Amino acid sequence: MSMKTFLLPDLGEGLTEAELVKWLVAVGDTVVIDQPIAEVETAKSMVEVPSPYAGTVHELHGTVGEMVLVDTPLFSVLEEGSAAPAAEPQPAAPEREVAQSYREEERAGTQEPASEGSGNVLIGYGTPEGLSAKARKRRPRQSAGTPLAPAARGEAVAPRRAPLVISPLVRKLARELGINIAEVTGSGAGGLVLRSDIEAAAAVRSAPAAPASAPVAPATTPAPAQPAGDIDSRSGLPIASRTPITGVRKTIASAMTRSRSEIPEATVWVDVDVSNLLALRSDMKAKDPKNTPGLLAFIARFVVAGLQKYPELNSRIEQSAEGPAEIVGFEGINLGIAAQTDRGLMVPSIRNAQNLSARGLNAELARLTEVTRAGKASVAELTSGTFTLNNYGVFGVDGSAAIINYPEVAILGVGRIIDKPWVVEGELAVRKLTELTLAFDHRACDGGTAAGFLRFVADAMENPAAVLADL
Repeated sequence: MSMKTFLLPDLGEGLTEAELVKWLVAVGDTVVIDQPIAEVETAKSMVEVPSPYAGTVHELHGTVGEMVLVDTPLFSVLEEGSAAPAAEPQPAAPEREVAQSYREEERAGTQEPASEGSGNVLIGYGTPEGLSAKARKRRPRQSAGTPLAPAARGEAVAPRRAPLVISPLVRKLARELGINIAEVTGSGAGGLVLRSDIEAAAAVRSAPAAPASAPVAPATTPAPAQPAGDIDSRSGLPIASRTPITGVRKTIASAMTRSRSEIPEATVWVDVDVSNLLALRSDMKAKDPKNTPGLLAFIARFVVAGLQKYPELNSRIEQSAEGPAEIVGFEGINLGIAAQTDRGLMVPSIRNAQNLSARGLNAELARLTEVTRAGKASVAELTSGTFTLNNYGVFGVDGSAAIINYPEVAILGVGRIIDKPWVVEGELAVRKLTELTLAFDHRACDGGTAAGFLRFVADAMENPAAVLADL
């Protein structure tokens, strides 16, 4: 017998978990090496997990929608020529190691063991052995006259186990509702405590107790039970849905929160007459419709040229515990392009954009947009940007005070292009205008640098032929 169990690996950037999106095989299917087994969504991208083994799928560990921790079983394969393993008795609570990111969380109902241990937290069995003696809570002394506990009298005591809870969201919900997880019977596989179990326990606790000698009421149709959590206690409104913040949305929320809390940002903006740029592109498209770059590619080329002239905006600030903060500059430019997808806002980056022409940028823009919306962009493509360009004009808005894509120091937004009255050589005319908005980290540069960069890009968009001749 040769059973191989594949553990979910670290899929990049130190990620500790992934959401199981789709199983691509079923138990009993024959698989070959490198055949995709499942699709999982990390905080960065959608990933197909291939099988390193050939044989028959024996077990799929996890259900669709479940968060799977790194280094826990994902699937098991019975290699070719092997017999199915004999059934073994299953433990009451299966042991699985929690990823490092959850090790600091408290375990409800955990009994401290007397011997030293590994310090790893096993789901269902809290093991705080790795804590120092100072970090452990002392047990209260037995006062005189207090009956001895069964263990103190030498009687056998059944070992106490912590509740089987995988999701930190479930533990958080229990704390918020004041529910002791140790007293909740899990309805999931192997006694796993689910969100519904916590909500049911809260509903039972909040139900009013019946009077001891209540009068018998006429038989009526009972009103449907309203489980706890259906009515929001703050607003008094019914709760329509609860959506856990996981995967990409969790990463976006974390980055935006960190940006707002750590970066002292300032914003400058300018209206730009892009009539000449649109006319130039229209002439090029008439002569060569297949090889004419899109408008965003032209703007990207001007942005890259501006960053080469004002490199302070193509940098990152690093804070070291040993010394002062540093502004880290780069030799090249990885231009991030904000893209709205079904999975949230993603920012893939064009690596070494300074080496590409407007046509080259246009081709790379098309490729990155396609792979990102398909969930196939690599971690490197989604995390290596040094400056972000955001075209929110496609949503029909003029401007936006964009949040800087941490840990970058600036982001440039482009609004919609509309007809507006504009003064040209002393005469009022109707022109094509857009608004550029630059949010920048005031630690990396001052307003003069930010304004100089913004003016350079605006001038390039207003007089594109003169600038493109030198690029």
